[in-house]
Amino acid sequence: MSRTDAHDAHDRLAQVLRPVRAGNGFEEALEQVLQVMRLGLVPTGGRLPAERDLAHRLGISRVTLREVLKVLQEQGLVEARRGRYGGTFVLPRAEAAGGDALRRRVADVDIEDLLRFREVLEVGAAELCAAHRLSGERAGRLREALARTHDAPLADYRRRDTLLHLTLAELSGSPTLTAQYAGARARVNDLLDCIPLLVRNLEHSQRQHTALVEAVLDGDAEAARAAMREHCAGTAALLRGFLA
Repeated sequence: MSRTDAHDAHDRLAQVLRPVRAGNGFEEALEQVLQVMRLGLVPTGGRLPAERDLAHRLGISRVTLREVLKVLQEQGLVEARRGRYGGTFVLPRAEAAGGDALRRRVADVDIEDLLRFREVLEVGAAELCAAHRLSGERAGRLREALARTHDAPLADYRRRDTLLHLTLAELSGSPTLTAQYAGARARVNDLLDCIPLLVRNLEHSQRQHTALVEAVLDGDAEAARAAMREHCAGTAALLRGFLA
């Protein structure tokens, strides 16, 4: 790469990489690094910016950045090399089995429209549940659904996560909202099945779930809305990063 090309690449990275928002630092940082790779701003065989520089651009700690790079290594997208000329290098993207079917599945979905619709339904359901001040059996249902996600084996996590969100929709008191949410969530799950389960993301989601349920049971509609909006944003960042 010539000095001019390197300068241009640096400028383009400065335009694409930006400090992540509080709340979903890992997910949004992963989304941005994947975007850099998809756009070819760092070509196959090229080296990502040094950890210190990349962490600074993204506004995250180097610990969080290393977790992002670990995910990319586990997915076979980058490799770490040691030594004087070491760093993190972009690998060729191998076509996974069934790649054509996956591309067709994603092409048939307007991801941005689906994510916006899902957020509207989820945030609305959380607000309604908090406003209704759930108690007794209804509060117990929500607590039980949350507890089941905490106990979930990795292979069963997404199913129990779905049931928690569906329980919240059902407790909103609107059968129409519940039906619309079920359809939207089914399509979201089709997309989630296309990306890896990331332990860091699941741990973060669990903390968000707990904060959300506490806000709902406290009757704090504004906190419930904020918690759900942040939670939806984290999922959206992962889906955009891997699929958009």
